Amino acid sequence: MIAVTQPAHAWVSGQLARAWGNARFGAVEPWEEVCLAAEQHDVGMTDWELAPTLNPATGLPHSFMEMDLHTHLALWSSAADRVRPQSRYAALLVSLHGSALYERRDLSRLDSDAADRVRAFLAGQRELQERLRPPEATDADIARNRRLVWTWDSLSLGLLLDWAPFELRAVPTAGEPVDVAVTEETLDPWPFAAEQVTVRAEARRLAGRYDDEAAMRSALAHSPVITLERKLRRARP
Repeated sequence: MIAVTQPAHAWVSGQLARAWGNARFGAVEPWEEVCLAAEQHDVGMTDWELAPTLNPATGLPHSFMEMDLHTHLALWSSAADRVRPQSRYAALLVSLHGSALYERRDLSRLDSDAADRVRAFLAGQRELQERLRPPEATDADIARNRRLVWTWDSLSLGLLLDWAPFELRAVPTAGEPVDVAVTEETLDPWPFAAEQVTVRAEARRLAGRYDDEAAMRSALAHSPVITLERKLRRARP
């Protein structure tokens, strides 16, 4: 099992952001703030990643898809505040990303208490977003950057989890949004400035399954560190 932390995956998102942009896909603006948001969008997961919980069914750390709702909401509730001392605009985009994740949830499938927790989270994030929003920022610019962070997040996950082939839907460009087809090595249409892009992430190699959480955490802390690397290139005509 190769274990990649959420902040490490977000680092890949940041690398993709810094490589992004060409005549067709336009520029990323404000550059530093948006790239920071991409790189830090999972910063709320940091404390959990230092002491991950054990999934007894698998004998491995819980994945981000396996977290219970209470834990996941608590982590996301702190995310924007962790970025705010660096950049209010980046914190705004992190908050919007968390909101986008929960706006996709079907609350009718949750019990009433869980649904109320999600509604309270979304209401709190909307209030925070109003406080963080720069007066000069337009709705269109914020929506574009929110979608870019979502795109880089999805692409990073796809590269690290070997989703290929897959599509990135409604990707912002200098004009109308487009769908981008992703294979193991190519994106079409090509959204980057350079002809080739390489991203990397640190990961841990776990050799077994564990019945005890303390043993799993110890094994994870002392397991070999490996570097995952993904190379992307422009598709040939």
